[in-house]
Amino acid sequence: MASFPTTPGAREHTFDAIVIGSGISGGWAAKELCDRGLRTLVLERGRNVEHLKDYPTAVANPWDLPRRGRLTHEIVRDNPIAKKCYAFDEATSHFFVKDAEHPYQQEKPFDWIRGYQVGGKSIIWARQTQRWSRFDFEGPARDGFAEWPIGYEDLAPWYSHVERFSGISGNRDGIEELPDGEFLPPWELNTVERHLRGGIEKSFAGRRVVIGRCAHLTEPQPIHLEQGRGKCQARNTCYRGCPFGGYFSSVSSTLPWAARTGRLTLRPNSVVESILHDEATGRASGVRVVDAVTRQVTEFHARVIFVNAACLNTNLILLNSRSARFPAGLGDDHGLLGRYVAFHNYRGSLSASVDGFLDSYYSGRRPTQAMMPNFRNLRRQETDFPRGYMVFFSAFRPGWTQGDGTPGVGAAFKERITKPGPWRISMMMQGETVPLRENHVRLSPDRKDSWGIPQLVTSIGYTDDDVRMVKDFLREGEAMLSAAGAKGIRTLDDKRNPGLDIHEMGGVRMGKDPKKSLLNRWNQLHACPNVYVTDGASMASTGVQNPSLTFMALAARAANHAADEMKKGNL
Repeated sequence: MASFPTTPGAREHTFDAIVIGSGISGGWAAKELCDRGLRTLVLERGRNVEHLKDYPTAVANPWDLPRRGRLTHEIVRDNPIAKKCYAFDEATSHFFVKDAEHPYQQEKPFDWIRGYQVGGKSIIWARQTQRWSRFDFEGPARDGFAEWPIGYEDLAPWYSHVERFSGISGNRDGIEELPDGEFLPPWELNTVERHLRGGIEKSFAGRRVVIGRCAHLTEPQPIHLEQGRGKCQARNTCYRGCPFGGYFSSVSSTLPWAARTGRLTLRPNSVVESILHDEATGRASGVRVVDAVTRQVTEFHARVIFVNAACLNTNLILLNSRSARFPAGLGDDHGLLGRYVAFHNYRGSLSASVDGFLDSYYSGRRPTQAMMPNFRNLRRQETDFPRGYMVFFSAFRPGWTQGDGTPGVGAAFKERITKPGPWRISMMMQGETVPLRENHVRLSPDRKDSWGIPQLVTSIGYTDDDVRMVKDFLREGEAMLSAAGAKGIRTLDDKRNPGLDIHEMGGVRMGKDPKKSLLNRWNQLHACPNVYVTDGASMASTGVQNPSLTFMALAARAANHAADEMKKGNL
């Protein structure tokens, strides 16, 4: 595929709109703004990545990789944080920021996983996509810790908008706490998962097991073919970049679409140092950029600015955008910027085995799991911890050496490992944590990164409620697996650090009251309305569902609002 074209005014420094960040939400903002006729500059701090051209390991066989996918001892030693990510290996390490490349300070342990390139983490995300329900939007106000300025009904049409374009597979299950969407044909539960579903749903009223919903093209529609994308091949090498365009990413979908309008200017290697504030107008006038390679400083200007640098970097940029009007950071009048950062609780997991079913297997490498919508504290408070959790699980038949741990050598051993072993089950949680004022990020007063920008200090931790949630999940998970006939059930609280869920949210939260939030119902800064924040930083709470689909819907909604306001002359 050819490089993204640039507009005739690419060499100019003034645009209609600037989008900071080219990941999942930034790509959507760029697409919508360009579709609405706005000359849009997208600034990406990392290198350029083009669909097809820049996936060097996408079709590599295991034997093509010098270390068969394993990391070197040096990489493991030098990356104590990045190495923890499930997707970080020999075939994908080029899509991850190494620990030393952009340091930060951990006042409390926080594992910040980053991808600096065009497309951001949309190349390496896990692609699980569920709509939030009314319970996710209404629950925080009920429990008194946040107040969303919008509800499910406000976002529902925008969920549909991004689902149809992105391509989301799933069933229409008719579950209020897991709203249905605009789905492509679903992946299927395998034999043992259907067996587990029957046992769980029979023994636990109100608990539903469904196939996961994911951003994979099971049956491409004309809109996907128009993007140049094809059917998912169930290869399980997604994190390397998909040459088929089978899953949604900015580089295979939204950015090329925006480029075809002729209104997109994409500028990689552009580290945004700060957003410029015009004291005379009370609006943002542009951004200051440090070239990642040359360190040259440049300024770009636009009528509207979208900040989509991914949650913590968005906080960093706004904190560093200080002026006489905003000495604590752009839009911060009440000391809220950088506070109320939250994440998803992934600490609990279970494993087990299931007897029988040895005449059954499955084909392909399905890119999703079985899942169970939240059943805790949904309509009222029921437990000794607030909020709730989703459950994900899968059943599979590993090779014999994985199943029984028996080593071997010779022809008999090789013959044995060609056959699958007995069925195993893996189960995990995804729990909502409550945003707290003390969970925050701030700028270091004395340490700067290699671009001359203050490093970010992270001070984000668990609470006793989070630990009680883990214990509840492990107890309920064991009960559900036992009721479904599982054997040898083992529970684990891995005590992982916050951040490894890669679902960090907040710090620039939406809200109804400008004294308690930074963004309004359209994702505009209350105090600087031509700046929109539409990535994870904008979230007032984390919900239970995966967040990426909500980021996309918020970005599309806000971009169209900005275009409407510009047309009216309000921005």
